[in-house]
Amino acid sequence: MHNKFSKLNVTHKKTDLFRVEYTEPCAIEDFSKQLALTFRNKKPQSEIVCVCIGTDRSTGDALGPITGNLLEKRASSALKIYGTLEHPVHALNLSNTINQIRQNHPQAFVIAIDACLGHMKSIGYIQLGLGPLKPGAGVKKDLPEIGEVHITGIVNVAGFMEYFVLQNTRLNLVMKMADVISSSVIRAAHRAYMPKANPTMVR
Repeated sequence: MHNKFSKLNVTHKKTDLFRVEYTEPCAIEDFSKQLALTFRNKKPQSEIVCVCIGTDRSTGDALGPITGNLLEKRASSALKIYGTLEHPVHALNLSNTINQIRQNHPQAFVIAIDACLGHMKSIGYIQLGLGPLKPGAGVKKDLPEIGEVHITGIVNVAGFMEYFVLQNTRLNLVMKMADVISSSVIRAAHRAYMPKANPTMVR
């Protein structure tokens, strides 16, 4: 049976560049610095496309589309956003979205953003990883990979009744993690593509 969930069980992998807990006072500053470093090999005129994966039918799985909403409201036109609460990107339309991005933004730097499950002690951590995201790996779904880099937020515990766990994740946690992720992406884009801009003005 098809569904809109697309989850990835993540702890700490070799592809991870950086991870920070969303409650850290310098979480946005530190995460944005690390993300900005990944932009440096791209030309300044290149687009950044954020693909925020998930669905609002599940609290835990809504991290992506909530982040997409925040980016859409706060970001400049230099950031292209796919995946919001109104127009989510999920298992049923991910392939079509990837084809659309390839057609409309062939030279873009793509960031994939998604919720994931992990160890109890890792809940609340946001991770930056090199290479594409493989959505659905944690629930044995065969979905296409996406992204030059990926950002994942660990919203709950993995290993047992994943769909139930996602649906019973606290919205407060998801909202606060989405705020850190969106603010970090915007600040990183300013650092890398608009170096004369004042990054402290981005929040």
